[in-house]
Amino acid sequence: MTLPAGDAEAPEPTTAERALSLLDTASSLTVRALGEQHDLDTPVSVHGSRLRLWAPLDAPLTSAAARATGGLAVVLDVTDVAPVAVRDRIRARLTLAGRLHLAHLADDGLGVHLRVDVAHAVLATPYGTGALTAADLALAAPDPLARHEAALLTHFADEHPDALTVLTRLLDPALLARHPEVRPFALDRHGLVLRLDHPDGHRDVRLVFPQPARDTEDFGHRMHELLTAAEYGLPTRHR
Repeated sequence: MTLPAGDAEAPEPTTAERALSLLDTASSLTVRALGEQHDLDTPVSVHGSRLRLWAPLDAPLTSAAARATGGLAVVLDVTDVAPVAVRDRIRARLTLAGRLHLAHLADDGLGVHLRVDVAHAVLATPYGTGALTAADLALAAPDPLARHEAALLTHFADEHPDALTVLTRLLDPALLARHPEVRPFALDRHGLVLRLDHPDGHRDVRLVFPQPARDTEDFGHRMHELLTAAEYGLPTRHR
């Protein structure tokens, strides 16, 4: 997400990386086709700009895909909801347009695999909107921490409130003047985002890791470095 104020050079995922990370962790989505809306509870298999979905064998969407020999024009909607309880939990909305094809029967005999060739997409966050082409998606990859983000954030929020308090020492004291509730809101290989929640609004602040985290073990090292910086007053980057 793009955050207001601070260091304009602070690294963060690209729009395409955010979109693929959201798809890679999605467990449900909505497919709009032929004037109807179809809600699917299914993980998404991501292969650049090509997606693979599962749908019930007797679903109306499956029948529509089977009839569309050249592919069915569809719009997919995916919502990114923060795993930690805060106000305004929606972090992003991703809309993708493309053509849906019937791929093959699923091994369970109860459903089918559907392929979506994405033509273009739009990722909207509270801080801006970014447009993506199929080429943008094909060249990007999900963030390496995306599949672990929910577990890491909830563990941090529930089990380490003391560490969260320490991290606030890295923030501009002016941001804490009104004694906001501070919660971990998002994370990726580049850093941790804290939500500062006031009675009449909120602000999100990104704390940047000294080096990008390559995996969950590396994430632990990067968090330790942030905590050490907070405890000893060392300089860090944030926005």
